[in-house]
Amino acid sequence: MSRIVGVLGGMGPVATTVFMSRVQALTPARGDAEHLHLLVDCNPRVPGLGVAGEPGGDTGETLAAMARGLARQGAQLLVMPCNTAHAWAGAITSAVDLPLLNLIEAVADAAMAERPARVGLLAADGCLRAGLYQTAFAARGVAVETPTPAGQGALMDLIHRIKAGDVGPTARRAMQEQAEDLIARGADAVIAGCTEVPLALSPADVAVPLIDSIEALAARTVAAAMA
Repeated sequence: MSRIVGVLGGMGPVATTVFMSRVQALTPARGDAEHLHLLVDCNPRVPGLGVAGEPGGDTGETLAAMARGLARQGAQLLVMPCNTAHAWAGAITSAVDLPLLNLIEAVADAAMAERPARVGLLAADGCLRAGLYQTAFAARGVAVETPTPAGQGALMDLIHRIKAGDVGPTARRAMQEQAEDLIARGADAVIAGCTEVPLALSPADVAVPLIDSIEALAARTVAAAMA
């Protein structure tokens, strides 16, 4: 019997629905009853994540309240398909007696299968400031290449465009250029370290392995829930 998975979602909503779809696709089910039971709190108003128009408030307490709600509904493990929000993972694990699958660790582990010496990181400002991937890869002896300040500003503009629904050819080409710049500066793998990035960038778009944070978390979720 698989464990019930609580999903702290909505950051952003499309990434959450894509995550759910990836979980479904990766589950070795022969019929409806063999798929995972997902409890989803899709909250697009979590404050403090650097999203234009977000409300004020306490990020950690908002995430903790979401986790408590999922626990009350019967969740047996938690996942959160948002990279930046993992800066507040401690607030979640302090609020409930449930395991939280760590997205950052899942991505770093997936990247190590490619044996990179240097990864290029496409991530939102908050994720970069928190040093989430820098810490994870330093522990694995892998260097991290990030965009230039101008490139990071352009990436944030692009992330906001994707959140507004723009995943057309122009946005896809702009995201590809972001990845190509990191590759030109020595990255031998690219980390889609924001869940909006893989919505506009696919493995076929880059000449090195692309580590999709949504895919990595979905794979770890299925493995953990069915263990």
